Amino acid sequence: MCRNIHTLHNFEPTATSDEVHAAALQYVRKIAGTSKPSRANTAAFDRAVAEIAHATEHLLASLVATTPPKNREAEAEKQRARALASGRYAR
Repeated sequence: MCRNIHTLHNFEPTATSDEVHAAALQYVRKIAGTSKPSRANTAAFDRAVAEIAHATEHLLASLVATTPPKNREAEAEKQRARALASGRYAR
């Protein structure tokens, strides 16, 4: 599950709210041990995702980068090349 959480800091363009929410959702899923909570736990699950996304947005806004921002497309291409080389991805 957590393989889907990617670094969000120091990219150009900056992380979107959707990306932050997706990372928070993956984190909560991992911690809760489920990808879909029961009806009894849905409110707590959704609240945790919202709070973690909020805290993550504050963290990203507060971090100071000492290196130039990375290009999202170039980094995605590097990741695809690594996946192809390891045999995890087929075109």
